[in-house]
Amino acid sequence: MTDVATDTDSNAKAYSVSELAFALKRTLEDAYGFVRLRGELSKVTHHSNGHVYLTIKDERAAIDGVVWKGSVKNLSIRPQQGMEVVVTGKITTYPAGSRYQMVIETMEAAGVGALLAQLERLKAKLHGEGLFEQARKRPLPTMPAVVGVITSPTGAVIRDILHRIRDRWPCRVIVWPVVVQGDAAAGQVANAIARFNAMAADGPVPRPDVLIVARGGGSVEDLWAFNDEALARAVAAGTIPLISAVGHETDTTLIDFVSDRRAPTPTAAAEMATPVLAELKAYIGDLSGRLHRCGGRTVEDRRGRVEHAGRALARVPDLVEMAAQRFNLASSRLGAGLSRNVAAHHTDLVRVSSRLSPGLLQRPQQVHADRLARLVLRLKPAMERGLDRTAERLSSLAKLYASVDPSAPLKRGFARVHRPDGSLVREGASLVSGEGVKLVFADQSREATIDGTPSAPPPPAVPSAAPKPARAPKPPPAPSNQGDLF
Repeated sequence: MTDVATDTDSNAKAYSVSELAFALKRTLEDAYGFVRLRGELSKVTHHSNGHVYLTIKDERAAIDGVVWKGSVKNLSIRPQQGMEVVVTGKITTYPAGSRYQMVIETMEAAGVGALLAQLERLKAKLHGEGLFEQARKRPLPTMPAVVGVITSPTGAVIRDILHRIRDRWPCRVIVWPVVVQGDAAAGQVANAIARFNAMAADGPVPRPDVLIVARGGGSVEDLWAFNDEALARAVAAGTIPLISAVGHETDTTLIDFVSDRRAPTPTAAAEMATPVLAELKAYIGDLSGRLHRCGGRTVEDRRGRVEHAGRALARVPDLVEMAAQRFNLASSRLGAGLSRNVAAHHTDLVRVSSRLSPGLLQRPQQVHADRLARLVLRLKPAMERGLDRTAERLSSLAKLYASVDPSAPLKRGFARVHRPDGSLVREGASLVSGEGVKLVFADQSREATIDGTPSAPPPPAVPSAAPKPARAPKPPPAPSNQGDLF
């Protein structure tokens, strides 16, 4: 039997380490492809590559777990040390280390107690950073012109807020629609807060003066989106005052501690954000009445003080009578004073006029008259000589004009001959038979036509036997400024 057993063992297949490790891996993954596990987290490590490594344990056992980078963003909670959770995933092995682990795909808190424990740890963290300090909270505007509301566009919350604002303080309301429950709620609310704060004051959409984050009541799980750390930090980073109105008066979320004011209900948030217009009008009316009454009392007080001061003054008739007496005294002395003044000026005038005589004025006139006569005697011969020379020149010019007048020969019986174009005919040989001409006489002009042929030129003179001595050529005529008569 021993030999048989030995032969059987020697015929069994020998696995390699890798073959056995991966065979076990496939067996576990096939048998435990979907596992739902509840336990407490420990040794939670958020690796720089994005993966999360942790251990799930209870009072008697522990199993390693890993959340790959692609699944971390889909988790409903952030894994932290000591949390009690319920996870789902599959069991697999790590062949290099001969150990098994759980690949986690989803994770949720196990019960309300775990959620509250996680919330308390997050509150302690943010409180340590100073996000809950009262000094950093901003005051709400007294009379906002624009109110921004971040809530679900459907439901009773937005209707209650709009109705309350319309009754109290009619102003512009901008609603940013978001979901207020579920995994996407925290991100949408944080994005709405950031977008409202990023609006420009002079942009096409007015920037709100105050924000309201509102949601109706619900369970802890329903309101859990408002306990998100990223949402709390977005509220703290904003510059617009924010009112938190999440849940009922007994509900408390994380943004209630970070916001500038907490309202027990959405309707109360609308009342905190806006004043009452009717109350403001009544208050202004009361102030106006108080102002008028105060002004009336001031006027009465000033009148009383003036009357009291007036009693210490002298009577008006006494002041007028004294002034009238001084006036009468001065007016009675005025006539005599004017008479004396006139007499004094008359005496001075007589004293000065005795030194004046007509001769003082006539002597300068006579001196100027003698100088004018001498000047006339000196200028008269020169003027007469100039006039004589001017007359002689004028007479010479008149004779010259008469001698060169082209119309003067016409008066003696001569006539001028003009061609039709107006040019003057100087030689008869230049005219041809039948040519029309114009004869200009002293009294009128007549048209004429040339008739006949021109006469032959005279024969040249026959020179004599004894030539006469040649005359000396005449000198050329001196140039004259006189123009041609024709």
